[in-house]
Amino acid sequence: MDNRDEVREFLTSRRAKITPEQAGLPSGTRRRVPGLRRSEVAALADMSVEYYAKLERGTLAGVSPAVLEAVATALQLDEAERAHLLHLAQAADGSDTLTRPRRRSSRPWTPRGSLQWTLDAITAGPAFVRNGRMDLLAANQLARAFYSDVYDSPRNQLNLARFNFLDPASHRFYPDWDQAADISVSILRTEAGRDPHDKALHDLVGELSTRSDEFRTRWGAHNVRHHGTGTKRFHHHAVGELTIAYEGLEMAAEPGLTLTIYTAEPGSPSAEGLRLLASWAATREAESATDTMSG
Repeated sequence: MDNRDEVREFLTSRRAKITPEQAGLPSGTRRRVPGLRRSEVAALADMSVEYYAKLERGTLAGVSPAVLEAVATALQLDEAERAHLLHLAQAADGSDTLTRPRRRSSRPWTPRGSLQWTLDAITAGPAFVRNGRMDLLAANQLARAFYSDVYDSPRNQLNLARFNFLDPASHRFYPDWDQAADISVSILRTEAGRDPHDKALHDLVGELSTRSDEFRTRWGAHNVRHHGTGTKRFHHHAVGELTIAYEGLEMAAEPGLTLTIYTAEPGSPSAEGLRLLASWAATREAESATDTMSG
């Protein structure tokens, strides 16, 4: 696959982030570029300037793991960035077919009955399954209530990235909106490196780039990350402020999909908020079922 533009922009953006001081080099004067020069990266990676320049022009096909590791070390890449560089190299080699998240199917993915039972068995916190495009694929009752803004508006198409950048309600839902936006784009950028043939992802990125300046700027930064655990703040329209801890679990039976579970510190106001949300969710679904029967 010809992914030279992607490789070039990623390596260039990482080089621009490292100052000479961070690399243990003298800063000097009259520097025309932010970050390190190509020659400095080449020296740190113990390779010729000509060879590193070839890599930065996007030619990763056939590059050995040792060379990739040397470049990653020179650019001080973190774990997520190193994995992204490896995926870019695999795609350049045409070996990405060995590492694609999951096989393609013309049929929409639906959760196995046992998976939905598992989600429904989690009653104390929201639990949901998403893919690398941030589509919500399956959820328990509390997750549907938690993300009611996403589920209730057709414009979001059950996609968290689309909600983040195209739905004004996201600015209320995410008190730390800029952080949420950064995370959203970095997840999509990571998925683009891992699965470069995903047409649905290309279409989503094209749509968001066209319709959102905030997305387009962030997409151009080429930041990637692993999004496995942490704490976030939310503001739910029914129960107010919530500080939520999350754990993202890669699904062994469904490569490329992530099961995420939200919870709150026991005894905290947010834990009480989740209990209120569960009550609100139960009432909401009961009313919906009544409306359906009467209709």
